[in-house]
Amino acid sequence: MQELIDKLKAEANLSDEQAKQAIATIKNYVVEKFPMLEGAVNNVFGGE
Repeated sequence: MQELIDKLKAEANLSDEQAKQAIATIKNYVVEKFPMLEGAVNNVFGGE
């Protein structure tokens, strides 16, 4: 997960907190739209 945070910080010029929030937003969106993928999403992004 840290690798993705670092990539967002470098390529999108986000702060650490902004990168973490972006990941959480994407994770929540995917789970909301595709609830059957929740287990896989939690494995990839963490089950926070």
